[in-house]
Amino acid sequence: MDISLSLVTRDASQGLSLSLNGLPRPPPPKAAKKHKKAVLFFEVEILDAKTREKLCFLDKVEPQATIAEIKNLFTKTHPQWYPARHPPPRASPPPHRLGFGRKLVLCPAGLEDPQWYPARQSLRLDPKGKSLKDEDVLQKLPVGTTATLYFRDLGAQISWVTVFLTEYAGPLFIYLLFYFRVPFIYGHKYDFTSSRHSVVHLACICHSFHYVKRLLETLFVHRFSHGTMPLRNIFKNCTYYWGFAAWMAYYINHPLYTPPTYGAQQVKLALAIFVICQLGNFSIHMALRDLRPAGSKTRKIPYPTKNPFTWLFLLVSCPNYTYEVGSWIGFAIMTQCLPVALFSLVGFTQMTIWAKGKHRSYLKEFRDYPPLRMPIVPFLL
Repeated sequence: MDISLSLVTRDASQGLSLSLNGLPRPPPPKAAKKHKKAVLFFEVEILDAKTREKLCFLDKVEPQATIAEIKNLFTKTHPQWYPARHPPPRASPPPHRLGFGRKLVLCPAGLEDPQWYPARQSLRLDPKGKSLKDEDVLQKLPVGTTATLYFRDLGAQISWVTVFLTEYAGPLFIYLLFYFRVPFIYGHKYDFTSSRHSVVHLACICHSFHYVKRLLETLFVHRFSHGTMPLRNIFKNCTYYWGFAAWMAYYINHPLYTPPTYGAQQVKLALAIFVICQLGNFSIHMALRDLRPAGSKTRKIPYPTKNPFTWLFLLVSCPNYTYEVGSWIGFAIMTQCLPVALFSLVGFTQMTIWAKGKHRSYLKEFRDYPPLRMPIVPFLL
């Protein structure tokens, strides 16, 4: 008896597991190793949409990669490179497992092309097709494990904030030059003189208020789905805004300017239209801002809020354009000036094109989109 107890004590001290009868227990079975699922990587070949030359070959791209991430990888392969028909320089590949295309050479000093940063890249499945969205996922595209994308250079880009600030600061400054009648505009005897018509001063207040409002909205209200636009567009946009601002300001502030035909009643009616439309435009911009979280590209159907100015959403898809056109119609009635009327007409034409495009996008993206809405003019257009 003492011998068996001593054996049990000795085995227990050695860390052996014992059963009730004093015999050692068999070791527990080892858990089977779980086999990791093999990750299927993609290979992405990027060709020039015009020449069909291979620009880059990305190896072992994860299937969850987005187009934005592919653009970033493409940028890393082209820090200062441009396509040519020469062999690439001998250099070690970058650390992120990317393959270089054969049509790449290092540009000589002083002749480097601008870097193909993501904002100026357009990647598409077909050379003449539509650009893929940055949020599109590679494995959800109609491609195989070896995907071929076509690249187009959108040109140098500039941020929308910079564009808007430039577009709106110009008319504000230009109009005031004519309002204060700086030298070399109307003649020496009119330098820094003031108009005797109250409507001229009211028009300057309304015009300045409109563009100050736009500048503040650009800085604190607007949230842009696209961060940039082609740099070349800023010259076209500034020509439009700055040119019309100078044209209308020249006649409204001219020493020979005559007030509206129906006098104060016409001015008061026009001022009411202008103020209401400015408030409506601001209300719509705030509603659209609240619809999209900061830093997000989420699109939702805009609906009216408790603010009565947003009730126009019941009838049109882009009431901000409706109110914008209404503001300039009010300003045209107030000043009874032909350049203002032409500016309103051109603006209405352009905004109608934009509104129709957004309206079609809403109908295509949302099946439950309200059927009674029109793009910009209730019941008509």
